[in-house]
Amino acid sequence: MRLTIERAALLKALNHVQSVVERRNTIPILSNVLLQAQGDSLKLVATDLDIEISEQAPAEVERAGQTTAPANYLYDFVRKLPDGSAIKFDVPGDDPRLFISAGKSRLHLPVLPAGDFPSMPSDGFETTFEVEPTDLTRLIDKTRFAISTEETRYYLNGIFFHTVDADGQKLRAVATDGHRLALADANAPKGAPGMPGVIVPRKTINELKRLLDDATDLVEVSVSPQKIRFALNDAVLTSKLIDGSFPEYARVIPKANSKKLKIDNKAFSEAVDRVATVSAERSRSVRLALEKDKVTLTVNNPDAGVATEDLPAEYGDEGLEIGFNARYLLDVAGQIEGQSAVFELADSGSPTLVRDEADDQALYVLMPLRV
Repeated sequence: MRLTIERAALLKALNHVQSVVERRNTIPILSNVLLQAQGDSLKLVATDLDIEISEQAPAEVERAGQTTAPANYLYDFVRKLPDGSAIKFDVPGDDPRLFISAGKSRLHLPVLPAGDFPSMPSDGFETTFEVEPTDLTRLIDKTRFAISTEETRYYLNGIFFHTVDADGQKLRAVATDGHRLALADANAPKGAPGMPGVIVPRKTINELKRLLDDATDLVEVSVSPQKIRFALNDAVLTSKLIDGSFPEYARVIPKANSKKLKIDNKAFSEAVDRVATVSAERSRSVRLALEKDKVTLTVNNPDAGVATEDLPAEYGDEGLEIGFNARYLLDVAGQIEGQSAVFELADSGSPTLVRDEADDQALYVLMPLRV
């Protein structure tokens, strides 16, 4: 294999694929990236056996071939080269090394046989559709903060994607950790209705978000009960799905919370952040005391002190005191695009619904804390 490739093109592809590689691997080949030179491009592939990312970059290929090389060393070396560098790759047939040169810089890396590199089957997808990258980005951004990190409840360690009939066919994303829930809808693209409901793992979501940051064209999504594949620009991300049943989330979304609080989201977020300065690290509890056209935020920590702040608000129901985790309030506030957040409450012990005045296709549910 021998080729020349421009640094920017190689770095962009390496940046996407190398992030899948686990730094510590018991299987040596999984620390490597697969390099395949053919035609006028270099294809890079990385996998951790659960996720596979491949991306093509334009290159001048003198001699086609393939090999594997340590991903982290290759990425770090290319990253540190000057902008505009022309990078030469050479794998002589009789030498088990990859020779890399750029200007006066040289690097020799050990290689492992390309034939030993594992590949993820690319067949068996039952549903395929194309979605706008902005829609997919929005579904992810509105929900991923609520993904559970509790490994024992593995079926909550991802985003549940499915289609629903809600004022027309919608592609819906839902995430919950049992203490809060985030839900976002987008108009279902042609071909999406009827897709199997799938739980996409957190790591896959994070890798997809990195790819979407550079996406310009439609994203092709292919789904099977076991795998999901996203093809965008020159990259393809294939991932196993979480094998489990997502809970009946609709049952925890309040339908009849009659008390409504409307509050300036920026002012509320900043006030929560200020009073939470003295909150206990474990509970992060903030008490909200609601009375006519006013909310009082209080944090009482015997070890650190007491913080209170009054905020004007639109509220006309009977007085209510309710507590929430400050971090959860701030996470939801960070998703509100409109000027105001609308809280729909029942009592101090029931789930609270939060809506965005500017986005009727997203909602959030918060479980209260005892205060």
